[in-house]
Amino acid sequence: MTMSAGWYLRRLSRMGPREVGGRAGDAVRRRRWRSAPPDGPSVTGARFTAVLPAGTIAAVPPDAAKRLVAEADRLMAGHAEYFGVDRDDLADPDWWYDPKTGRRAPWGYAFDVPYRNEDAVGDIKQIWEPSRHQHLTVLAAAYAVTGDERYAERVAGHLRSWWAANAPLRGVHWISGIELGIRLLSWVWIRRLLDGWPGAAGLFEGNPVAVHQIWHHQRWLAAFPSRGSSANNHVIAEAAGQFAAACAFAWFPSSARWRAGALRSLERHLRSNTFGSGLNRELATEYHGLVLELGLAAVAEADAAAVPVPASVRLVLLRMTDALAAVVDGRLRPPRQGDADDGHGLVVDGAGTDRWASLLATGDAVFGRLAWWPVVTGTDVRTPLLAALIRPYSKNGAAPAVSRPAGRPAHFADAGMTILRGPAETGEIWCRCDGGPHGFLSIAAHAHADALSVEVRHDGVDVLADPGTYCYHGQPEWRQYFRSTLGHNTLQWDGGDQSVSGGPFLWTRHACSRVLVAEASGSSDGGTVRWCAEHDGYQGVVHRRRVELTAASRELRVVDEVRVVDEVRVADEGRGPRRAVRLAFHLGPAIAADLVGNRAVLTWTRDGEDRSAVLDLPGQLSWRAHRGETDPPLGWYSSGFGRKEPSTTLVGTGFPDGTEEFTTVLRFLGRGDAW
Repeated sequence: MTMSAGWYLRRLSRMGPREVGGRAGDAVRRRRWRSAPPDGPSVTGARFTAVLPAGTIAAVPPDAAKRLVAEADRLMAGHAEYFGVDRDDLADPDWWYDPKTGRRAPWGYAFDVPYRNEDAVGDIKQIWEPSRHQHLTVLAAAYAVTGDERYAERVAGHLRSWWAANAPLRGVHWISGIELGIRLLSWVWIRRLLDGWPGAAGLFEGNPVAVHQIWHHQRWLAAFPSRGSSANNHVIAEAAGQFAAACAFAWFPSSARWRAGALRSLERHLRSNTFGSGLNRELATEYHGLVLELGLAAVAEADAAAVPVPASVRLVLLRMTDALAAVVDGRLRPPRQGDADDGHGLVVDGAGTDRWASLLATGDAVFGRLAWWPVVTGTDVRTPLLAALIRPYSKNGAAPAVSRPAGRPAHFADAGMTILRGPAETGEIWCRCDGGPHGFLSIAAHAHADALSVEVRHDGVDVLADPGTYCYHGQPEWRQYFRSTLGHNTLQWDGGDQSVSGGPFLWTRHACSRVLVAEASGSSDGGTVRWCAEHDGYQGVVHRRRVELTAASRELRVVDEVRVVDEVRVADEGRGPRRAVRLAFHLGPAIAADLVGNRAVLTWTRDGEDRSAVLDLPGQLSWRAHRGETDPPLGWYSSGFGRKEPSTTLVGTGFPDGTEEFTTVLRFLGRGDAW
């Protein structure tokens, strides 16, 4: 995907004067850096002191260690999976090769490489991901747990191979700051986890090549921070990675300056990226997880190096953790909202370890769990490692006393998210209602056109599903579908999206939503919880949606109202073609649907037990089931980045006159219940 001149103009229009000036300065600096990069300062007598406290590895739960070693052995055999692509070449990887397209990225000055052009470079995510070196943190952790030097030697071989193939400022791995930041964080943890290996010092502080790379990574991050409309999760990764390296690898004349600058950036942007309620402002759940991981890792480095951290940093991370505990369902799954690219801040665990349970376990160790938090039964490697470095919040003298929620929050007014729940005794009904901002900053890069969408689960199974993300670059028709209004459980007017896209990570007009009613307590005793919101994304038309969940009858009622408010447009429509309404309900991949007229019988299996529900759809609309269609795309579910599978989407089409209501009723059936 090559960006057109029009895209650059649209992108420029979303920037303020300060950002334009900063980017102009970046352009000048890039031209100046085109010549051979400096060697950097020489380092003698460097030592690594940010080691794990004694006894930390012994605290790793045996089952988590077993999963870790199994994953490490798979990596040792050369096998890994990135974004749906299985690789068998990880024993000796080509760091520039994309196995998905078979292309190899071109050599050259980093800022000349057209990384968005898949025809020239390949799928850049496939190339970048192994070079985050998170497979090496897994191998290093396996060494720490087992003492088996095979893992350490493989890590050393990969690092030396990468450093030899990626000279500073040459090639695709020197383009994006988030990649440099996460890579630095990985290197810090690799060095820490290999500390007992005799070759560790010779691989890092005693290795001029490693020292050279670490210095250039930090010099790059100090020079080219994400700015203005791009200051989202990327700037958090840049600041966290640079701060971690400047704490753990404090070997350079600039280390103190880099550390101070990175900490200021981290503190500022953690606050700006997070609502007061604790939810991430991008309203993309996986980035909430990424930012929380990065923040916790940064605080771990600060405490390991005895570097004071502003109290606001810990407070934001505390609120993020409480918010995560509040929004997950009974199976500890958070909402599927906005973009998701499977990005992690720190990986030291094997396959099968639950990311969200791990974050909640770390939150318990660092902040202390509240009585209403869901119970975490799984184990992980990362929690005892982070907990060994991070001072508990209650024992941190710089931490202010803070009021935490006495009960489980259900409505997050600033984020516009409301969670409606039914009791878990007969299978928890969990419903997310979206009445929040379109996205974060002027470009809302990771937003979807999903205003007033709902996401419904029964006992953790997606019933009315958010279809996910699937891809970023290279497949524009799929990128457009998965972020479109029709690609979500909401109403489309006149064939358009509620917000206007200017490109794959750019929205030029944002729908504004407002929540009118959020009565989200009372379902535990069989009562009814309610939500109502509206948005102005359709010119001259207001879409209002009401949702009611009645626990006693296990029934969810969704009422959509379309109201024309621009009388001139009403007159125009009377003389022109009628405007179509399309109402979409995307079913999860486990759900089978039998649609007859405007009634769909839904069936699925959970834990070996057959489950069912009835979906009564608005009779004013003509309903069709779509599954796995490609021209145009419709009827798909993406469980993770780069992965998609057919699922059923029910779409009702009609031509309303003036104001009209459409009522949908979803009723979950128990044994013996009649359809």
